[in-house]
Amino acid sequence: MKRACPGGTRTAIHTEAATDPRSGDDEKGGTSDVPRDHRVRVLPGQRPPLIPVTAGAHTEGVGLTALPNDLTIRSITGPEELELFNRLPYVQNHELADDLAKGRRRPSWMWMALDGDRLLARMSWWCREQDDAPFLLDLLDVVDDAHDVDRVAVAEQLLRTAHASLFPDGTPVAQGTPPPEYLRFVPANWREDEAARRVVEDRVHAVERVGAVPLVERLRFEWFAENPVPVVGDRLRFREIESTEDILGLMARALDGTLDVHDRADLSEKSAEEVAAANFADEFANYRTPRSWWRVATLPDGEPVGFVIPARNAYHPIIAYIAVLPEYRGNGYIDDLLAEGTRVLAEEGARNVRAATDVGNVPMAQAFTRAGYDTVSGVVNLTWEK
Repeated sequence: MKRACPGGTRTAIHTEAATDPRSGDDEKGGTSDVPRDHRVRVLPGQRPPLIPVTAGAHTEGVGLTALPNDLTIRSITGPEELELFNRLPYVQNHELADDLAKGRRRPSWMWMALDGDRLLARMSWWCREQDDAPFLLDLLDVVDDAHDVDRVAVAEQLLRTAHASLFPDGTPVAQGTPPPEYLRFVPANWREDEAARRVVEDRVHAVERVGAVPLVERLRFEWFAENPVPVVGDRLRFREIESTEDILGLMARALDGTLDVHDRADLSEKSAEEVAAANFADEFANYRTPRSWWRVATLPDGEPVGFVIPARNAYHPIIAYIAVLPEYRGNGYIDDLLAEGTRVLAEEGARNVRAATDVGNVPMAQAFTRAGYDTVSGVVNLTWEK
């Protein structure tokens, strides 16, 4: 299954695996911003470290205190404490009030570490509107200019306390269910900027200390109406989906040879048909935008070569899913599919369109760039093993 990304792209992008520089490899976009925008098990051998073991020290300055003597860790009382909670800056702050109002966040899921009235760290889980339990840990912040406390230790203690309150065993792995992932929007070049790297390292190390392991990094893309709408070529024809069975069959076929980390994990335990059905029920079936937007690309004789699902999640218009079927990869059809999906959303009045792909999916990233999408950020994902 894919994971939705609060405040960002929530998509699942599968594209053609090919060496043709015009084409894309298979990914989520999902954007769901970021993406992605899910909860999965980690496959053996699928854990490249996000941060080298030797990277950066976590303690600095003279007279450093690991944890303040008067550290208070608690959940917020309600929306009236959002001003306090938002003292630490992050790209999602402007969304939190609406998330609380719509039930995508709960006061009992939003925690703070306080030294008196000084906010040292905060965290929050997020869920989709159809969920009744946390779906992602998508917000973890510490006061980055604090040199009198161990920032990583404070964030770690915050995580452990909140986990112990919400999860019986102290870790977000309920019996029989996968854990919520940790997701962080980061600058696309975060490793090259010392300040950005320290911000990411502090949070990643804190989450690792409570048992999380690296899963995947992604790139988020966005098309803006100020850019030209990409031109659809004349090699393919496009039709609407004929039925749920029509799109499920295509989704299952597209999983053959997938490079998407989440789908590969799911495919280690389920058939392609089961994974496709779960992805559809878990995400795509819940979009409120019309399925008449969805497109199947065919050759002139009507043979399907791929499909694209333009949609809108709770935050943005997105390319929710894009795929070229295995036997047609390597022909650059991804450009036509992406152009058609973008065109549909633009004609429906979208002023921006979001999408995402795994960092390792260079051809897909290149396809977004060719279509006039800007790279807006990266995404770091970690998860807990069962």
